[in-house]
Amino acid sequence: MKKLLPLLFGLIFIACNLFSQDAKPPVRFAMVGLVHDHAKGFIPRLASPTDVQLAGIVETNRDLIARFSRQFHLDPNLFYPSLEALFAKTNVQAVATFTSTFDHVGVVEICAAHGVDVMMEKPLATNMKQARAIEAAAKKSGIQVIVNYETSYYPGNWEAFSMVHDGHQIGDIRRIVVHDGHRGPKEIGCSTNFLAWLTDPVLNGGGAINDFGCYGADLATWFFDGQKPISVLAVARHIKPDVYPKVEDDATIVLTYPKAEVILQPSWNWPFDRKDMEVYGQTGYVFVPQPNLLRVRTAKSPNETEIIPPPVASANADPLSYFAAVVRKEIKPTGLASLEVNMIVVEILDAAHKSAQTGKRINL
Repeated sequence: MKKLLPLLFGLIFIACNLFSQDAKPPVRFAMVGLVHDHAKGFIPRLASPTDVQLAGIVETNRDLIARFSRQFHLDPNLFYPSLEALFAKTNVQAVATFTSTFDHVGVVEICAAHGVDVMMEKPLATNMKQARAIEAAAKKSGIQVIVNYETSYYPGNWEAFSMVHDGHQIGDIRRIVVHDGHRGPKEIGCSTNFLAWLTDPVLNGGGAINDFGCYGADLATWFFDGQKPISVLAVARHIKPDVYPKVEDDATIVLTYPKAEVILQPSWNWPFDRKDMEVYGQTGYVFVPQPNLLRVRTAKSPNETEIIPPPVASANADPLSYFAAVVRKEIKPTGLASLEVNMIVVEILDAAHKSAQTGKRINL
């Protein structure tokens, strides 16, 4: 036994040394704004061991600060009145933005001046003017800008992409139909701070079109390898003008591609929450009715089958892992979260509003 002890201690020392070499310090980041209700789902993720560390929160609304401090037991020293105050006292590497969509461009421009990467909640911007300003600031400074969508981490979407795009199991895409939305932000109990800007045509850029049309536009642009549609045709409706007098609460958007069509149906009038997709090819289809379920029918298997997709691997599994990997430059943002794809997303949303207002098809 005495002879084995030195060997045992040696193995423990090697293991500990290897672990210390592999371990990486967490990415220090700050949250900017708490007026987006997605912040309530983001903060609890930090309770588990992650690749990131919250180093500050920029917010001036005293009620929000008090509410979040109580609910999530946050240190008062985490809060700063502005980004400049935050940068003066911390060495954060990145910022996660939970402001109104209108404020995204201001956050990016300040972060660009300090060389700090930015992740924001979807969509990228309210219109193309703001999107181009974000793009210009990112390119000039060299910072990375990514857009966070819940659907970017659905195993079903990743497996559908692999089957359709990589495995060519249904032939060339001919049609994609995407349904996104819920009963309405007020109906599902969104906070008053969230509703104040989400239902404002300037601060959100629109209503259901911007809130939920972005999901389908993002997925379609990903499936078509960053290709723009040839044209956009949209119909917007005010089904509940007494609830949402300033913005549309329902829309149908048709994107035309050279040999395919995409139909987006963003709405605040669905009877249930939904973020589902149907992809039709020449020889079959792949449906993603739930994040962890596929319904597939191909020429080789004419009977529809249900498939449970495997978990999403590595950094693509969740927003915090992806965010950390991007900031560390372990991966380059591509696809769903990338600035390039999301510039096209905003162009589609912009065209949808113009089409709905004029009743005409908008050629891109």
